[in-house]
Amino acid sequence: MENFMIGMHGKFDTRKFHRDFKDSFYGIEACLFEDERDIEKLVSVTGKSGTKFGIHFPLRSGISELRDPQFLSLDEAIRINAYKYIEEELDYIRNKGIKPEYILFHFPKPVILKKYFNIDNWRFADKSEYTYESEYPIDEFKRNSENLFAWLSEKGLEYNFIPVLELDALNKYVCKDNFLETLLEKYQSVKICLDTGRLHLQSKIDPDFNEREIILRFAKYTEVVHLWNVKVASNLENSHFPALPSLKVDDGWAPIEDYLKIIIKENKSVKIMFEHRSDLISDEELDSCYSWVNSILG
Repeated sequence: MENFMIGMHGKFDTRKFHRDFKDSFYGIEACLFEDERDIEKLVSVTGKSGTKFGIHFPLRSGISELRDPQFLSLDEAIRINAYKYIEEELDYIRNKGIKPEYILFHFPKPVILKKYFNIDNWRFADKSEYTYESEYPIDEFKRNSENLFAWLSEKGLEYNFIPVLELDALNKYVCKDNFLETLLEKYQSVKICLDTGRLHLQSKIDPDFNEREIILRFAKYTEVVHLWNVKVASNLENSHFPALPSLKVDDGWAPIEDYLKIIIKENKSVKIMFEHRSDLISDEELDSCYSWVNSILG
């Protein structure tokens, strides 16, 4: 379990830390802390124990109208502001003496969707967070993406963190082209986050999407897996539910075991971040979740 992580969203939750975090775990992923005292607590607790942590950008809440920087926007002014937004947060993190192992951003942003993609169950905070393939030329996607990779590589070196891109809803420019792998080979300091819930959901609402193929393609570039389950039958149910061995694929749950076996075969050093609502289950079920995942990883 030395590569396991737990999430902290909104605050440093001491109760969750004592319940969910185990001595053998790798660390914590923090996101959108609302109070600077919680940031100080995060730094203090991890510093005393030697616990590592990553940041799901941004660390602080309330510094931007939208959480995710839209660094691929077709509007140049929005792109410039996105980079500025990131760098200002990087400066804050460094000036506070905060030393994350990685900083994670959603990619692509805005998300580029196929024409009939069903967005009902996809979490977009604003219409500006997505566009469509017909409105976004592939040459623009490639140019803006490479600019992002080059910039993040430079900033990762300057501020001493691993840049991680969490794959959001994926388009034909990623699924039908090897351009993203080309960038990952060229800019090897930039890594990927695979999100099991997102992958499962897209496989259910997009008949052309093969999540196992995506996992296989990007597993070797993956720094962290966001692990959670979701039931997708006639409707989406139980979002961010813990991955339990009792949850059946035939009922609409994600094939978590299959996903993890593909990943671990390609990448044995990947971090597993439990991005689930542990409050939905008992202590015994939480232990079962950890034990089951650990057994799959070998």
